[in-house]
Amino acid sequence: MAARKKSAKKKSSRRYGKGASKSVESAMKKRKRGSLRSGKSGKGGKVKSRKQAIAIGLSEARKKGAKVPKKK
Repeated sequence: MAARKKSAKKKSSRRYGKGASKSVESAMKKRKRGSLRSGKSGKGGKVKSRKQAIAIGLSEARKKGAKVPKKK
């Protein structure tokens, strides 16, 4: 039997960059305070959904140029 070679470990490639996670974190904090609003320039209603807050945070990160996957 031939000796097995150890396969090289794949480098961990993060889907989201650090900037994206900070942007989502700040959006979640704004949501908890009750100051996060939906729509362009925050003219919509208050955001109550956790998922919507995350989506807004990722959208802001995309605008800043952070590493975020494209929308589906």
